Amino acid sequence: MGAPLLRRRLLLSLALLAVCCAGAAAKAPRLSPNYYRHSCPRVERIVSDVIAAKQRANPSTAAGTLRLFFHDCFVNGCDASVLVSPLSSAAPERAAEINLSLPGDAFDAVGRAKAALESACPGVVSCADVLALAARDLVAILGGPRFPVALGRRDSARSDARDVEGNLPRTNMSARAMVRLFAGKGLTPREMVALAGAHTVGFSHCAEFAHRIYGYRGAAGHDPRLNPEFARALQRSCAGYRTDPTVSIFNDIVTPRDFDEAYYKNLPHGLGLLASDAAIWEYPPTRVFAQRYAANRTAFFEDFAAAMQRLGAVGVKTGRQGVVRRRCDALD
Repeated sequence: MGAPLLRRRLLLSLALLAVCCAGAAAKAPRLSPNYYRHSCPRVERIVSDVIAAKQRANPSTAAGTLRLFFHDCFVNGCDASVLVSPLSSAAPERAAEINLSLPGDAFDAVGRAKAALESACPGVVSCADVLALAARDLVAILGGPRFPVALGRRDSARSDARDVEGNLPRTNMSARAMVRLFAGKGLTPREMVALAGAHTVGFSHCAEFAHRIYGYRGAAGHDPRLNPEFARALQRSCAGYRTDPTVSIFNDIVTPRDFDEAYYKNLPHGLGLLASDAAIWEYPPTRVFAQRYAANRTAFFEDFAAAMQRLGAVGVKTGRQGVVRRRCDALD
């Protein structure tokens, strides 16, 4: 066989291989609300029952699980890597400084739901899907919107605290910096502001906003963007936060246990607890959405539901890209 003919056949073989691989990539599994229709048809009911019971027993579960979902998806995608316990792996994401305050009730809720699924459908449902379903269900329990969750995520086989830094917003970030961070995850300013509405429930530890109420330069002694009466109340409530770091304040002091639009209504009155909350109101490209949601609960609910679905698709692993862990707190 001549060299030119051999070369042509080799090139043809490589071209066919490329077409084959492209076809395989095109057929890679996609997320779908019906992903477990045959393999675990009761998945949503099982998760819902466990999560509802956990929320009744520990009302802080909902806000904590929402935060857990966000922290997971923003670091290497929605792959349950944040759930890995430091007891089972050296320095996983959960051990990163910004994740140390993630509440135990949220981890416990996902673990309980996963255990129930392992009993009903062993080795089938990923921890990443459990977390996505739990976050959705808990929003609805608190009076927020219910929306379909596409399933089929796989879990990560690794978790490293070094991946966390720079991938999560800080409480003192400017709105412009947060917009850039969210854009890097494929999320728009509108989606960012809608997701910030999760602060309508839950609480923040005093250390996260202490710089706004103690030692602040200026006559008032606190961040002037804060309502003065609110600032003084915070100073009193957080007085011992250095000796007791668990001291915390509701993010929304008006309706702290209801998923509603009060968070946005608080902002123009200086009742946004975190500096990042105040920043959203100050920055015109994000204030326009905060104003819309403050005036229209339906608009907020619709945009929050859509943003949660988009968040749940960030960096997902499907098929052979990931695994289905049998325990959410361990890499197995």
